[in-house]
Amino acid sequence: MKVLVTGVSGFIGSSLSERLLGEGFQVVGVDSFFDYYPRKIKERNLENLLNKSDFEFVEADILETGWDKIIGDVAGVFHQAAVAGVRASWGQKFDDYVQNNILATQTLLEACKNRDIQKFVYASSSSVYGDTRELPITEGSPTNPVSPYGVTKLAAEHLASLYFKGYGVPTVSLRYFTVYGPRQRPDMAFHKFITAVMKGEQIDVYGTGEQTRDFTYIDDVVQANISAFNNGKPGEVYNIGGGGRIKLIDVIHIIEEIVGKEANLVYTEPQRGDAKHTFSDFSKANTDFGYDPQVDVRAGLEKHYKWLKENISIYK
Repeated sequence: MKVLVTGVSGFIGSSLSERLLGEGFQVVGVDSFFDYYPRKIKERNLENLLNKSDFEFVEADILETGWDKIIGDVAGVFHQAAVAGVRASWGQKFDDYVQNNILATQTLLEACKNRDIQKFVYASSSSVYGDTRELPITEGSPTNPVSPYGVTKLAAEHLASLYFKGYGVPTVSLRYFTVYGPRQRPDMAFHKFITAVMKGEQIDVYGTGEQTRDFTYIDDVVQANISAFNNGKPGEVYNIGGGGRIKLIDVIHIIEEIVGKEANLVYTEPQRGDAKHTFSDFSKANTDFGYDPQVDVRAGLEKHYKWLKENISIYK
């Protein structure tokens, strides 16, 4: 079975593609190498894929791609491509988010209508919820993004729903809750925290550090995608979380224990667009396709640290 993975050189896209190949899928991967972080890191993510006979790579912008040839014989789509980052989405860069998160999703959905595909899995985000007071968060909780990034992810999610209702495109949207693990983007908190503790560098803690997050290990997110492709209900939205929540400051203390060094903490003002708390109720995903996260935060951080220690040179 052949499937399309967009954003294939990214953290989640490359990890997902490797698992798909391991399970016997043929994968067509598309990526434009958008310069949110260095291209060399993304090229490194692709190294294990490019030598596989069942993998085809297409370097292209979704908005400028002739989809008839690429998507003609694929049985499904895993749409992971997006411009990420809550804090960077304010101001002049918002146009990049509109182009790559909303318009690109609409372009891909257009390419999929009137085609016989099994599933269109869209990578959404817990950022669509914003600062909801309802914890744990269910799929029925209010969606009030507090960042432009969250707005674009929610807009694309609505498009997926519309194309299901209007054209029967079998879309499934997965709302990821803070994904971490090997290959995590260098701008994300766990990567920055582990690297800083390893090097004895300063960690900026935004606010008090008492804010809580539901962190999800990459392997669990990959499994969620494949399970949703196989058994997710078309037109539905699902929370994909890690199974608990933890204070940010407690995460730093765990990293200190794992690395064996003390963190150099500097407390700064809270950042615009950051939700105070996230905590997922993923019982719907568990019921519909058996989602059951296997990796807790400490075990995940140990795996993340081991990988980063072995691969730190690519981030220099």
